[in-house]
Amino acid sequence: MPETITFKIQRQDSQGSQPYWDTFVIPYKSNSNVISCLMDIQKNPVNKDGKKVTPVVWEANCLEEVCGTCTMLINGTARQACSALIDKLEQPITIQPLSKFPVVRDLIVDRSRMFEALKKVKAWVPVDGYHDLGPGERISPVQQQTAYKLSECMTCGCCVESCPQYSKSGSFLGPAAISQARLFNMHPTGKNIADERLDSLMQEGGIASCGNAQNCVQVCPKGIPLTESIADVGRQASGRFWRSLFRS
Repeated sequence: MPETITFKIQRQDSQGSQPYWDTFVIPYKSNSNVISCLMDIQKNPVNKDGKKVTPVVWEANCLEEVCGTCTMLINGTARQACSALIDKLEQPITIQPLSKFPVVRDLIVDRSRMFEALKKVKAWVPVDGYHDLGPGERISPVQQQTAYKLSECMTCGCCVESCPQYSKSGSFLGPAAISQARLFNMHPTGKNIADERLDSLMQEGGIASCGNAQNCVQVCPKGIPLTESIADVGRQASGRFWRSLFRS
């Protein structure tokens, strides 16, 4: 086992400043994850040259791959830092912020665009008051199983980071938003505004912007069937188009 671990971290002091690199060497601890190593660096922010620098900043919350906030590029791959074990990473370990979002500082990025996409596809269940409407429709076990998997999305950004159609200057909503539209179109109450979701996904940046690279499904930490969702919503959008055409 190595005595030390080397981290090469891409840093940025503010939104308007230029990125630069800092290299840190810390003692090796078995079974450590990237977050715990970043915490060690933060406690003693001295780089490889012996210069004391400002502590590295990042986002983290649950530390068990549920919240999605600690997503970053680790050795060039978008993943959660809490579940990235150093024993399974090649050294030097390179850490970078996600490239598809504006950098706030160091490894913290502004993922607001993903949440705005969820608003655009109305990824929620509309509620008209809280009065008793009686029993809802039955949901089959198969539908429950599919919906549960889709509901595991934590808006971490891995899928859009790996997507060649998703860029800072582009309008593509991304696979996560499309998959959430599928989830709420399946819901007994949510499906009441299914056509509104489909209308938004038939506009610029919607379902037609997907190039079917299938990178998203490969990197999703939750194993969500994103390509199935894209195909399913594509069929729904086609049905919506033809229904609208014949009605007019």
